[in-house]
Amino acid sequence: MDYKKFFSDSINSLKKSGEYRIFRNVERIAGSFPNAKFNDLVKKENIVVWCSNDYLGMGQHPFILEAIERSMKEFGAGSGGTRNISGTSNAHIVLENEISEIHEKESSLIFTSGYVANDASLSILGSKLNKCAFFSDEKNHASIINGIRNSKAEKFIFKHNNIKHLETLLKKVGIDRPKIIVFESVYSMDGDFTPIESLVKLAKKYNALTYLDEVHGVGLYGSHGGGVAQEQKIMHEIDIINGTLAKAFGLIGGYVSSSKIIIDFIRSYSPGFIFTTSIPPAIASGAIASIRYVKDNQQLRDKLKEKCLLIKEKLLAANIPFLKTKSHIIPIIIGDTKLCKKAADELLEKHKVYLQPINYPTVPRGKERLRITPSPLHTDQMIDELINALKFTWKKLKLKKAA
Repeated sequence: MDYKKFFSDSINSLKKSGEYRIFRNVERIAGSFPNAKFNDLVKKENIVVWCSNDYLGMGQHPFILEAIERSMKEFGAGSGGTRNISGTSNAHIVLENEISEIHEKESSLIFTSGYVANDASLSILGSKLNKCAFFSDEKNHASIINGIRNSKAEKFIFKHNNIKHLETLLKKVGIDRPKIIVFESVYSMDGDFTPIESLVKLAKKYNALTYLDEVHGVGLYGSHGGGVAQEQKIMHEIDIINGTLAKAFGLIGGYVSSSKIIIDFIRSYSPGFIFTTSIPPAIASGAIASIRYVKDNQQLRDKLKEKCLLIKEKLLAANIPFLKTKSHIIPIIIGDTKLCKKAADELLEKHKVYLQPINYPTVPRGKERLRITPSPLHTDQMIDELINALKFTWKKLKLKKAA
């Protein structure tokens, strides 16, 4: 086996197809989001970030930074170990209580990321529930796919947000057999919402648990930032909610929120939790401060909606093709890997607009796109500059315009 040739050929194949990913050296500037510094080999320039998951700019908020600094000076940098050995602090306990409150659940459990929370929770649920069957939306995140795969449980994939297809699949499994329906509240690549109530009704009809991924909804929707399920007034009917601290709350970490007994089960059995060092107390303290700030600040959510609406109106006027979603995620479809990268390069290098290309396997081939994620901190001037940059780039590269 020529190992070097195998790895080299694999990388060259990605480069030839245009699917090789390049990490841009972008430095965030504390207190100046969405401004950032682009560090290339030739020059350093100020740019405007339009593709961050820090949806509300909380990762730069002085209130959050102060909470982290206070905690770090008091408790140090690391957590000291796994939660079981030496890695549980009061900050972890308070954070889990805050999470439970916004999701109206009895208990919560923190993980190092939303990905790990999904993988660890789904894999242990599916492997321990005897003859468990998963019913998973075809557009679910890679962490969900991996968690289900690792459980080795039987799985059924239903067409995206297709209630009829899901019911057809549910009918194939006995009513007494353990079942888990897994779906997201808002899908990150297409920006569309899920009809959660319809899924909950099916779950009750066929004796299934519901597992909802709210990572792109928590903090942004609902009366207290509990997510899309809270906005649709159905959150109390969901059995298990997965969320993140890394998007609207601006930090790092993930969690699941549910009944005391389900959380205790995951805590007690999941290797992905048991054998992983806990997040530092300073990060937990920052997350507590962020959740408390966001949940009572409806103005942030209203401002985000205003910015999204304004961008969509201007994209329509400019004939730039985008998926007309009702969410905060605005996908601009290009449909070609190499053109998508060219467009992103042009926007960054000529217009100081940072939008990363999104290619396969994140989206299907032929659906390559740029994805705009506005924040309340993007100014109207920044929006005008974004639209003008897109118009110029579309003309220069002769990209397809909206029909």
